[in-house]
Amino acid sequence: MTLWERIARETTGEDYAAAYARRFRALAERGQDIHGEAALVNALVEPPARVLDAGCGTGRIATRLHEQGYDVVGVDVDSSMLREARADAPELDWREADLATFDLGRTFDVVLLAGNVIPLLEPATLAATARRLAAHAEPDGLVVCGFGLDADHLPGDCPVTPLDDVDAAFAEAGLVPHERFATWDGAPYDDGGYVVTLHRRLA
Repeated sequence: MTLWERIARETTGEDYAAAYARRFRALAERGQDIHGEAALVNALVEPPARVLDAGCGTGRIATRLHEQGYDVVGVDVDSSMLREARADAPELDWREADLATFDLGRTFDVVLLAGNVIPLLEPATLAATARRLAAHAEPDGLVVCGFGLDADHLPGDCPVTPLDDVDAAFAEAGLVPHERFATWDGAPYDDGGYVVTLHRRLA
């Protein structure tokens, strides 16, 4: 069982994948904007740019980007989350794989990691994951990650992954800091508990 699966079961229950999908459907039905991550991608690249949704979960972001005309692939290690994604958007390219070892054989203009993917990685896999993310980014392409930096912004007992550790692992993989926000809508980063990082792959 992965760290993510353990925390998801402890915080949401055995049927966590379906519960996760229902939660965002309910938010959308109440009129809340659930597409902040996709909106940031919209601001960075225009369709039909290639986007990898790494740690795609139930496919909310990848499906939205596909609807907007992007060339999207979703990859996740959790088969139950991918079942929800495939049921909702069977026409999309969904891959089950570990981000520390995956190889899709292609590169993307944007590699996107939302939903605390970084702190929910398996222990000691950050460096390997950074290398695989860089390998899937086009030269001069972007790796975009949003994640919590304190307990208030992380699920369950998820450990904190310090921002300096992320920057160091990404630098070793050939990814350099490009921009940093506090929210997906582009608010300036203020050293708070949540960060959206943009790293660019060296050409």
